[in-house]
Amino acid sequence: MSVGHTGVTPEPVVSCGDEHEGCGIREVLDRIGDKWSVLVIVELAQGVRRFRELQRAVPGISQRMLTLTVRRLERDGLVNRTVHPTVPPQAEYELTTLGHSLAYLVKALADWSAEHRDAIAQARQEWDAEHPDSGIR
Repeated sequence: MSVGHTGVTPEPVVSCGDEHEGCGIREVLDRIGDKWSVLVIVELAQGVRRFRELQRAVPGISQRMLTLTVRRLERDGLVNRTVHPTVPPQAEYELTTLGHSLAYLVKALADWSAEHRDAIAQARQEWDAEHPDSGIR
């Protein structure tokens, strides 16, 4: 035992009890942490958007990926979809109350990422120079 070791293991920050497999935390984090979900949530935090508005606001997302992303977010209770009976039908998307409760956290993460991207890029360059054969990118 090391000098600083007390023999007591602290409780985990996030606990699911004895079984981690079925607790659902991983599923939720996988959903809200994926690239497209974060960008869609940040955009919808600004207000109601039509499908094409969302697609234009999220650079690089395909129509299929946007459709899958908003359907998954709708399934998770984070987004409401309203279809207007026009020809062709128009759909609007907005965050639910649950979605808004998440939006400020996701927005804070996006803001942190933008604020620190240069420092992270610099750290990556330095690490890559010190470890040229790592294969990590």
